[in-house]
Amino acid sequence: MTEQIQNTQPQHEQGIKQVNDEDGQQYLTFIMANEEYGVDILSVQEIRGWESTTVIPNSPSHVKGVINLRGTIVPIIDLRQRFGIETLDYGATTVVIVVKVAFENEHKVIGIVVDAVSDVFSVNHDDVRDAPDFGKETDLTFIKGLTNVGEKMVILLDINKLLGSEVLPEAEQLSNLINTLDAPQQAVNA
Repeated sequence: MTEQIQNTQPQHEQGIKQVNDEDGQQYLTFIMANEEYGVDILSVQEIRGWESTTVIPNSPSHVKGVINLRGTIVPIIDLRQRFGIETLDYGATTVVIVVKVAFENEHKVIGIVVDAVSDVFSVNHDDVRDAPDFGKETDLTFIKGLTNVGEKMVILLDINKLLGSEVLPEAEQLSNLINTLDAPQQAVNA
């Protein structure tokens, strides 16, 4: 179940506004713990069904492992765990949203595990409200803002601030590590 994301205008539906690109931007929304979140659709490369990963030793618990995506080693991060939300078993609606993240002077491809994909919305910049201030102890810099879409409140995420600072090995290091992990298994199978 792989779905390529195209930068297309959404159809006119209830609660969805068609906005000029100068006035707003499109967000892919997804569900986690009955809350709806959105990421800039231009950062989304594709949506995939959940598949098992190659686990990387000594990685943080929210890093589920890596997958090989057409020759690119992609780290997979469970956003529920990253946000400190109670974890659930992965089910039929669990998906991995593959995003391109700006990291220093380069881009990295990272997959984020979410409960389900919801929709694509166009959001006018004027309709985005700042996240509430919970004091210096709570870092919300990764939240672009909040917006209402129909009766729903959607939390808009800045994927670069959320994942751009992740300490993840370089793709070459991951490839070498995976080859090292696979070598004993290949020797056993020989």
